[in-house]
Amino acid sequence: MERPVHPPLSNPRWLRWPGIVLAAGILCVASVGVGALLWQSADLPFRDLWTSPYLRNVVSFSIWQATLSTLFSILLAIPLARALDRHRAFPGRSLLLRLMELSLVIPTIVAVSGLVGIYGRQGWLTGWLFPVHGQQIWNLYGLNGIVLAHVFFNAPLAARIFLVALESVPEPQRRIASQLGLGNIWLWRSLEWPAVKAILPGLATLVFTLCFTSFAIVMTLGGGPGSTTLEVAIYQALRFEFDFSRAAMLAIVQMLICGSLWYLAVRRGMDSALVPARHLAMAPRRKDSVGPGRFGDYLLIAGFTLFLLLPLIFVTLKGVPGVAGALSPLQDSVLLKATLRSLLIALPAGLISVIAALLILGAYRVSVSPVLARLPATLAHLPLFVPPLVLGTGLFLALRPKLGMSTEGLALVALINALMALPFVLQLIRGPLNAIDPMTLRQADQLNIRGWYRWQQLYWPRLRRPLALSLAYGVGLSLGDFGVIALFGASNQPTIPVLLYQQLGSYQMQAAATTGLWLLILLLGLFAVAATFSRTPARSSPKDTKGVHQCLM
Repeated sequence: MERPVHPPLSNPRWLRWPGIVLAAGILCVASVGVGALLWQSADLPFRDLWTSPYLRNVVSFSIWQATLSTLFSILLAIPLARALDRHRAFPGRSLLLRLMELSLVIPTIVAVSGLVGIYGRQGWLTGWLFPVHGQQIWNLYGLNGIVLAHVFFNAPLAARIFLVALESVPEPQRRIASQLGLGNIWLWRSLEWPAVKAILPGLATLVFTLCFTSFAIVMTLGGGPGSTTLEVAIYQALRFEFDFSRAAMLAIVQMLICGSLWYLAVRRGMDSALVPARHLAMAPRRKDSVGPGRFGDYLLIAGFTLFLLLPLIFVTLKGVPGVAGALSPLQDSVLLKATLRSLLIALPAGLISVIAALLILGAYRVSVSPVLARLPATLAHLPLFVPPLVLGTGLFLALRPKLGMSTEGLALVALINALMALPFVLQLIRGPLNAIDPMTLRQADQLNIRGWYRWQQLYWPRLRRPLALSLAYGVGLSLGDFGVIALFGASNQPTIPVLLYQQLGSYQMQAAATTGLWLLILLLGLFAVAATFSRTPARSSPKDTKGVHQCLM
């Protein structure tokens, strides 16, 4: 009698338990971090929230700036996504989409230096955009600059996600709408608003959370105590006042606000995948894409492109003259040493975030219990509303007797950066993973293609590019991080973002531009390597395709 063949790693437990254990580890790390901070606190001064004008101002300003930033980002993103959906073939569209995708990983401190060069007191556009009777009423520092920078980062992300949702409207519905001659308003009401509405609560919550927990932007553009957010107040309490009680209290307030928002968003039936699978079918030419309204679309797209590009152009033009000198090994380059230090943190952080995302998604797909299926993915979003500064400080306090060497501190920063990147990496991988159709999976089951062979033949060819892109995102987010490293980094051993912040603080604008440009070059090189790696080799593609078809036929 022939014995049944069990492919390696085919038992569902190999998928289920690593993800669940990892989710428990995330919960444990977050609990240890916050718990250690609470343990060091003599008492939590919650009464100060009502009696201290400073703390009341910090909480109210954090909510106000995040609300304004979210509102402006969404209001700009929706018409932009509709314009891009109406016009799918203009020159440079694909490059603009890539730029919008990269906005998430553009280092905050670099973009801020570019925004200062454009909209600052002596900026390129300040005198032209904001003159009133010969006087300038615009001040980049304060609420204006914070909201502007948040819109710069979040409007492209929101528009890109809205665009994917609009492109996922079924093509038969598009054709029927075209045959009926529906105009712009009716198309919005019948097709586009339902697609946008499905992801709006989750996306607005995500943008609000990113703005609410923003650190580097408020640090550099805040302009004073009147524009302090919870994240910056936590940093000041930890770094300068060593007031663990106040830091813990502010962290609890931040977690309560963000956690409540996420709970409400999930309860309203938020789409679990903010980035659904993309549909590549060509849509029929739309009636509202050829009328006079197209000029408004072109104007909006051109203005938005300039809004994104001008700060980056400023950094490039300013930084080019100093790149060769700053990178010369003969001059004991500080920039080269900072680069090595940044890569030592960013590469492990990106790798850890991708592996963790795969394990969590694997557990989600095979868990029979709804609670066990949702638990890992839910806990993976915990870093979105647990302040990384609090997490890092708590872990530092918990590990302090054994945490003496600087390399151990860098390892801790890499771990926290990996946790911070995990929610975004999950969104990048989830869509392509869910796009594998059920019929293909049933055929694979019938042919007993399971375990390692299932991954090799079915998932890897489809996930090669998303995984490479996710790794690039994870490394890029850590490479440009100016959060945890600001708390733990030594001033004489800076990473690239810390070096850039030091140069901006000492008004070394030329050196800051060079450092910012070098960071941008590193990011572009990183994504170029990811694109090269994810490209299917020409010689092997027919063989691989044939192998897959042979297995599934």
